[in-house]
Amino acid sequence: MEFTLGATVGVLLAIVAVGTAALIGMGFMATSTVLMMVTPSMLAFGLVALFVGVKHGEYRATH
Repeated sequence: MEFTLGATVGVLLAIVAVGTAALIGMGFMATSTVLMMVTPSMLAFGLVALFVGVKHGEYRATH
């Protein structure tokens, strides 16, 4: 599988959507807490991890 920008964004959003749906479905937290605090945090962490992973992959490919 070739990871283009669209595929990468799609996979990231799918992971966040599944996590959000699971937290809401379990009733573990209030829905407003999940949507206003947890989901944006998951997206922010996912973007940071994606950026670090891409940069590490670029480093490994060139050295």
